[in-house]
Amino acid sequence: MTVLLFTILTLSVLGILSAVILYFVAKKFNVEEDPRIDDVEKMLPGANCGGCGFAGCRAMAEAMVREDDISSLFCPVGGGDCMKQIAAYLGKVAPEKEPTVATVRCGGVCAKRPRTNTYNGAKSCAVASSFYVGETACAFGCLGYGDCVEACAFDAIKVNPETGIAEVDADKCTACGACVKACPKNIIELRKKWPKNRAVFVSCVSKDKGAVTMKACKAGCIACGKCAKVCAFDAITIENGVAYIDSQKCKLCRKCVNECPTGAIVLRGMEPLPKEPKAPAAKPAEKAATPVAKPVEAVAEKPAVAEQKTEINNEQK
Repeated sequence: MTVLLFTILTLSVLGILSAVILYFVAKKFNVEEDPRIDDVEKMLPGANCGGCGFAGCRAMAEAMVREDDISSLFCPVGGGDCMKQIAAYLGKVAPEKEPTVATVRCGGVCAKRPRTNTYNGAKSCAVASSFYVGETACAFGCLGYGDCVEACAFDAIKVNPETGIAEVDADKCTACGACVKACPKNIIELRKKWPKNRAVFVSCVSKDKGAVTMKACKAGCIACGKCAKVCAFDAITIENGVAYIDSQKCKLCRKCVNECPTGAIVLRGMEPLPKEPKAPAAKPAEKAATPVAKPVEAVAEKPAVAEQKTEINNEQK
């Protein structure tokens, strides 16, 4: 009994002593947290999507309170209005950034990109792309296994079962960039979001030569350069065998859409320009009539010839 009481007393003393030590250690190394962090976190949307580059909204709030210049920080989900509200609360300048939207740059639907084999492995784009080009001859197109769908926390992207291509709902998309990181083929990018979800972009990233691309996909870009020639804003460049439209330079004039021979340039939210009729071929010029010598001139030449003959005869005599 005495041993039991002694053991209990010893453990109690050790517990109290440890608590006192921990208390003074906590006081000594206590780091006071700025109360504004909690307020800023409440102003953020709370999606914790990582689109801002931080692990979550809490880390984003800490960075915004800690940094004097927050021009490099931006919450794509909250957008410009959210950033202005937070900047006004902190007494800082809000960063200006145009809204963007995720865009799938692949037009290789089933009708344009025929299947050449069947994949029986794990239904994951990351797994398939690591050792397999896909079920078609195009090694650059959408695999359609839905890694981007799983990565999206806003239900803004789906794989169309009829086309086999991922499609983005621009109204739901927050431009968090999760789908961009999840796509192993790098066919999803954040592009400028136009009013009424208008868009003009090249739905192809194939770097193969034109003949190889056309054999694998009828909707692929063959880098013919016709679109770049008609663009008056220098928004189209041809690099690595594929055309690219800079959304910051593009003015949505739509001239490039009519020039593309394969339909690789996609137009969204607008009607295409009416195609101009071809000019009729010019008629060949008629041959000029050969001028005919006048009879008067012919008669006038005869006396001159007669006089020359008379002079020759006189010299011979």
